Amino acid sequence: MKFNLKYLLVLLVALFAAKASYAQPGKSDKVEALKVSFITEKINLTTTEAQSFWPLYNEYNDKIKFARKAFRQQYANVTDFKSDKEADDYLNAELKLRQTEVDLQKEYFDKFKKILGSKKTGLLRKAEEEFKKEVLKIFKGNGNDS
Repeated sequence: MKFNLKYLLVLLVALFAAKASYAQPGKSDKVEALKVSFITEKINLTTTEAQSFWPLYNEYNDKIKFARKAFRQQYANVTDFKSDKEADDYLNAELKLRQTEVDLQKEYFDKFKKILGSKKTGLLRKAEEEFKKEVLKIFKGNGNDS
């Protein structure tokens, strides 16, 4: 089983890296490849689970990224609010973004549970948070060395 998991892990990282190299090469692609590897290992995905899970997970992440990007683009040049209405619009847009994220989580966690079961879906959330912490540690460490 461990041999299969290691083989799957290498295959997934290679496939993800190849896909990412056609898009926008950079640090974020490397981070995404590491995230795939990290999550695969943490939740112990089988080959069958991985084949169904990763396309769905990528779809979920794409929708989250799209919503966040739309919000950032709308408010990228806002440094101050000219009126209370502008401030209210901004706050309402931020709340709408957060609600969209929660709605997507509900929708996709239900889909993930059909593939992975509740236990692995719970482990997925923990692995995502753990990965974020690890990345932040690395960036903080690199920032202190400069």
